[in-house]
Amino acid sequence: MAAPVSRLMTRVFRAVGCRGLATGVAGSPWRLHGAVCLKRPAVLSGSRSAVQQEVEELLQQIDMEKSLYSDHELHLTMDAERLRRMQSDAYDSDDEGQQDIVTAQDLEDKWEQKWREMQLAPKITEADEKNDRTSLNRKLESNLVLLIKEKIGNEEIWMFPQIEWMAGETMRQTAGRALSNLSEKHIEALFLGNAPCGFYKYKFPKMMRSEDVMGAKVFFFKALLKSQSLLPNKKKGEYVWVSKDELKDYLKPAYLSEVNKFVIDI
Repeated sequence: MAAPVSRLMTRVFRAVGCRGLATGVAGSPWRLHGAVCLKRPAVLSGSRSAVQQEVEELLQQIDMEKSLYSDHELHLTMDAERLRRMQSDAYDSDDEGQQDIVTAQDLEDKWEQKWREMQLAPKITEADEKNDRTSLNRKLESNLVLLIKEKIGNEEIWMFPQIEWMAGETMRQTAGRALSNLSEKHIEALFLGNAPCGFYKYKFPKMMRSEDVMGAKVFFFKALLKSQSLLPNKKKGEYVWVSKDELKDYLKPAYLSEVNKFVIDI
């Protein structure tokens, strides 16, 4: 049976990597741009809600009831049996041999001491305290995305990194070039597919418009940052790493409305 038209078109769209979008650019007043939504995934697991905590405790209880005894629990049972023999009148110490006996309780006390000496790293970092949004070492329980400040006409606008399409490229390749232009060093990132996750169209300022140039059509692609040492080729204050709820502090309402459709904080 033939696949539905929508499914077939999706396959074709992904296969060509949006190349078909670029073929109609000749004579169009709209410039095509590829943009990358570069995300730093959460470093720490978020705090569990009361419901999540209750479910976790229930699953642990079920798992414990259905599980077999662990080696440590068997060790505790053997220690209890040894103690029972030692307290009996028929106990003979020669039966235990000459080796030193390390009980399970001794091990638990040792582990407890190590746990007390362990110092956990704080969840609130120095960047959080200073509200340094240029640092990747902040909001460790949240996903962060990169925004950069670009000058369009006489106006400075916050947006995702983007660059204009060049002939011969797919839009996915254009987004990759926008990513590579962020830093002089190689950026370790993983693109999540060849199809765009979002679209936005805007007009250039009047001083930049002409009969041949009206504005830009931007196609967004998602990528995950794999290296935690990315420093964009921007001055401090011209780039930020922000969470989903902080996007409204930087992006214009129309741009934010489109971005919120694919920026998901889970």
